[in-house]
Amino acid sequence: MKLKELESLLQTVDVFEEPKAELEQYPTGAHVAAVMLHMIEGSYQDLEGHFVVDLGCGTGMLSIGAAALGSQQVLGIDVDADALELAATNIEEAECSCSVDLLQASIADLEHCCPRLKAHTVIMNPPFGTRCKGADVAFLQAAFQIATHAVYSLHKSSTRGHLQRLADRLLGKGRAQVMCQINFDLPSSYGFHRERSKDIQVDLWRFQTAAS
Repeated sequence: MKLKELESLLQTVDVFEEPKAELEQYPTGAHVAAVMLHMIEGSYQDLEGHFVVDLGCGTGMLSIGAAALGSQQVLGIDVDADALELAATNIEEAECSCSVDLLQASIADLEHCCPRLKAHTVIMNPPFGTRCKGADVAFLQAAFQIATHAVYSLHKSSTRGHLQRLADRLLGKGRAQVMCQINFDLPSSYGFHRERSKDIQVDLWRFQTAAS
């Protein structure tokens, strides 16, 4: 599937109507999601034919995109029941060609409720850690426990040095690299936002786990 076709498909995915600030719920735009997923598949073929976990799946944008690019099975995980309800509707309307399942769980609960959960690839657009300090790191730590091959994740470019040091410490023989920098249009979503939108620079990271 070409990039423009993938972006066109993802533009039909409904996003949060009432995002929750405490969960840092920001929509992953169709363009950003399409670029991310198309680059993952085009560069490393880590989606087609593989079991993929979308950690913090929100309304299902990345899950649907992964399915469209040929993933064998996708599991979207999110703590928010409202997000999962909308994700289920989006997945049904997208008529995904593979099984896309949803699981309600926090990243803190995964080790207990799904201790054996493993996936070839984990994809995610986690909280940036702006409202809840350390949330981005917590998501990465959970993803490293799940992925047998690679984790792909979006993070603010300003945290690049910190994340590189973290990856060096946690991944052991694994490797971490920034695949590209993307302009992320962050829409005004909450009452405390004073601008209609704000462009921030985010890095698309590839973390290759030691297991691979």
